[in-house]
Amino acid sequence: MAEDAAAGSDRILTVPNLISFARIALIPAFVWLIVDRDTTFAGLVLFGVVAATDWVDGAIARATGQVTELGKVLDPVADRLAIAAGLIALVVREAFPLWAALAILVRDALVLLAGVTALAARRVRIEVRYLGKVATFTLLVAIGSIAWGTLDYPFRAASLAFGWASFAAGIVEYYAAAVLYAVDLRRALANARV
Repeated sequence: MAEDAAAGSDRILTVPNLISFARIALIPAFVWLIVDRDTTFAGLVLFGVVAATDWVDGAIARATGQVTELGKVLDPVADRLAIAAGLIALVVREAFPLWAALAILVRDALVLLAGVTALAARRVRIEVRYLGKVATFTLLVAIGSIAWGTLDYPFRAASLAFGWASFAAGIVEYYAAAVLYAVDLRRALANARV
C-alpha cells in the first residue's frame, strides 16, 4: 500500500487534485485584488491563504492514499504559479522590489525548464525535495512580510526586518535546492540511458 502511494495512481478527480485546481483558480482573484489599491489588503490575505494551503493537498493525498501522478506535478505547478503571480502583482503594486522578485522567478524558470526538458527527452521526473519545500515556505513568509511592511501596515519595521531576514535565508535555500535538483536530474537522465 505504501509503495502504491509513493508510486502514485492515474486518477485525476481526487480531493487533493481538486484543492490544487482551486488554488490555481484563485490566482486571478488575488492578483486583481492586490493590484487594485482599494483592495490590496484583501488580495494579500487571499494570496496568503493560497500560499498557506501549499501543504494541504499533499498532506491529504498522503493521509488518504490519494497520491496521483497528476498530483505530483499539479501541486508544485500550483505553488510556482501562485508565487509567480503574487510576485508580479506585488511588483506592479510597488509592494515588493523587482530585483528580489527576479531572484525567485529566474530560479523557478530554470528549474521548470530543466524539468520539462527532462520529462520530454527521457520521460523522467524529479521528486520534490524537503529543502525545496522549506525554501518555498521561507520565501512565502518573506514575500508576505516584506509586502506587509512596504504597504505600511501595522508593525511595519518588524515586518520588514523579519521579511528580509527570511528572504536572505530562503533565497540561499532556494538555490541550494536547485543545485540538488540538478544533481537529481543528472542522475535520473543517466539511469534512463541504461
